[in-house]
Amino acid sequence: MAKFLDSILGKGSPASESEYMELDLAAYEAANDDEPASMYVKIASIADLKETPRIKDEIYNGNIVIVDVGRLKMDKITYERVLKDLREVAKDVNGDIVGLGDQKYIIITPMSVKISRDKIGGGL
Repeated sequence: MAKFLDSILGKGSPASESEYMELDLAAYEAANDDEPASMYVKIASIADLKETPRIKDEIYNGNIVIVDVGRLKMDKITYERVLKDLREVAKDVNGDIVGLGDQKYIIITPMSVKISRDKIGGGL
């Protein structure tokens, strides 16, 4: 787990496939499919400015969104514009936004959810 977090946060070398363990979560997922939640954690990947409205809608709907912006890194202008749009939506809903690692992932939260900047463990 520590190596996974280190790879997300940009520390250490990338993990090899042999370091991953297969988890059978099918039984857990099937048991919880019928229980609605007040908030979801959504995963998104964005490669174009046209994809931001869907992400913004999820934030306005009260969900937490983890966005992979790695493909935008090639186009600095689009990258900055997308980040500006995401910062504005976080501000609009009184939420929070933070980048992880080398800013490859962005987490945006809705109202009343703040992201702590304090790291847990890892020998700070």
